[in-house]
Amino acid sequence: MGTVFSFDIRDPATPAIGRALAEAVAWLHHVDEVFSPYRQDSAISRLGRGELSVERCGPEVAEVLGLCEAAERATDGWFSHTAGGRLDPSGMVKGWAVERASAILYGAGAHNTCVNGGGDIQLRGEAAPGVPWRVGIAHPLRPGALCAVVTGRDLAVATSGTAERGPHVLDPHTGEPATALASLTLTGPGLTWTDALATAAFAMGPAARAWTEALESHQAMGVTATGDLWQTPGF
Repeated sequence: MGTVFSFDIRDPATPAIGRALAEAVAWLHHVDEVFSPYRQDSAISRLGRGELSVERCGPEVAEVLGLCEAAERATDGWFSHTAGGRLDPSGMVKGWAVERASAILYGAGAHNTCVNGGGDIQLRGEAAPGVPWRVGIAHPLRPGALCAVVTGRDLAVATSGTAERGPHVLDPHTGEPATALASLTLTGPGLTWTDALATAAFAMGPAARAWTEALESHQAMGVTATGDLWQTPGF
C-alpha cells in the first residue's frame, strides 16, 4: 500500500499470539494484493480498468466499496473513492485493514496492542498496566517536531496531511488537491471510520473545524497551511 506497517504487542508472548501475528501480517499482504492502486495486477486496478466485475473481485471488494459509498453519504460527498475520475478506495482500505489486523490479535489474547499503518493507528488496551498509550502527532510544517501527543486506551488515531506525500488528497468537488490544511488528525473508537472521516475532513479545508465539532464520537486537531493550529473542545 505504499507505506510501512508495524505491530507493538505488550502482552506476554504465547504461541496463539505468535500465530495471530503471522495471520495479521498475511492479511495485510492479501489486502495489498487486492486493493493496491500501485499494483497493475491488483483486483482494484483491474476493476478500475473494466477487466473485472465487482462480483469477480470477491466479497472484500464489495464490502469496502459499500463502506466507501456509506462514507460518501455521511460526509455529503467529501469522502470519495472516485475523486479525479479514478477508482481508488485507499482512503477507506488502510484503516479498515489495520482495524481488522488489530482484531485478529485481540481474538488470540493480545489485548494491549498498537497496530500502525503509515501513521494511522489502532490502539487496544494499555501500553503498560495503568499507563495509557501515547501517540506523537508530527508537525506537518516543522520536520522532527510534534504538534501534539494523544494519550488513550482503545483508541484510533488517523492523520491526513501533506508532510509525507505532498498534496495528494483530492477535493472531490473540484478534482484538485486540497491545500488549505497541512494536516488533520482525528481520534475515535475504530480506525475504519476514523481514517475515512479524517480524509473527508482534510478535503473540506476551512469547513473541517465546524464539521468535526459536530461529530459525536470523534475529536479533531487541524494545522492550516500557514501553521495555525485548532482543535475541537474534546481533543
